[in-house]
Amino acid sequence: MTLFLCGDVMTGRGIDQILSQPSAPRLYEPYVDSALEYVALAERASGPIARPAEPAYVWGDALDALARARPQARIVNLETAVTTSEDAWPAKGIHYRMNPANVACLSAAGIDCCALANNHVLDWGYRGLAETLDTLHAAGMRTAGAGRDEDEACAPAEIPLANGSRVLVFAYGLDSSGVSPDWAAGKTRAGVAFLPDLSTRSVEAVARRMSEAKRAGDFALVSLHWGGNWGYEVARAERACAHALIDAGADLVHGHSSHHPKGIEVYGERLVLYGCGDFLNDYEGIGGYEGFRAELTLMYLPTLDAASGRLLGLELVPMRIRRLRLERAREADAHWLEAMLDREGRKLGTRIEHGVGGSLELRWN
Repeated sequence: MTLFLCGDVMTGRGIDQILSQPSAPRLYEPYVDSALEYVALAERASGPIARPAEPAYVWGDALDALARARPQARIVNLETAVTTSEDAWPAKGIHYRMNPANVACLSAAGIDCCALANNHVLDWGYRGLAETLDTLHAAGMRTAGAGRDEDEACAPAEIPLANGSRVLVFAYGLDSSGVSPDWAAGKTRAGVAFLPDLSTRSVEAVARRMSEAKRAGDFALVSLHWGGNWGYEVARAERACAHALIDAGADLVHGHSSHHPKGIEVYGERLVLYGCGDFLNDYEGIGGYEGFRAELTLMYLPTLDAASGRLLGLELVPMRIRRLRLERAREADAHWLEAMLDREGRKLGTRIEHGVGGSLELRWN
């Protein structure tokens, strides 16, 4: 069984503006008041972008890689509200949204599940969250990590597999990534599945939900929006939490929030991704933090034993964001990613080698 995973997918703001039905471009940011400025930044950096773009445009070369890999489930962290709501969350510096009329942008990549427990899904208020859920569900996509109450937010997305088993996606957000405790779903309040900390008590709460939902043959994936945007360090508490989740029955930990990829670990024959990095965004042309090479992104294609859930292999496909579109990374850029992942992974017991056709392969003890 092969899965497709990636980090943050931000189809709002500048990307929404190049699609066929853009939202009103007004923003409430300290220095930028129009989403069109993000398009202009990308064009100044890389050249003209033809508009309106087709829904599949932003996925670029990733579509060929997906067609070749043929993953049984495609899971992303969607860090964008899909709404026409004008209820911008008060005193929040950045608001992402994509017009629901552009939802074909996500369908074009065959996305099965959008994790929503992040710090942007409520950017346009509760009305925006409700419309996001309705739009994604109407387009045939499952969601995890947000809902109209706590039970819906914490319930797993269920992706059926051909053999009758399921991939269960549990998604949670933490305040270390900017998810406000005010956004936590309650018994009668909409919001996100919120973990207050990485304590044993929090792990036990997730473990109970996994135990209640998981049947024989099912595969449990825990998607966590945690940690800061920049820096390679993996906190000791994050490692302890990931290990405890696997000990409790998780088959894969899918971490995201960092704007760049972080080191990878294999624990108990299960994959732990501490930070997948942004996969698609509108940051092109913005200065700062250049040393992290955030324009370089990765497709994560783990292959798992369908009977036990243990990791058999991980292919990493290097990509680059250019003109608000994913293209295969140049050879020098792929080498940079290889060296960085190998350096950071060795601290966690993994290493990186060349794969087939410019891909990278994970190795572990």
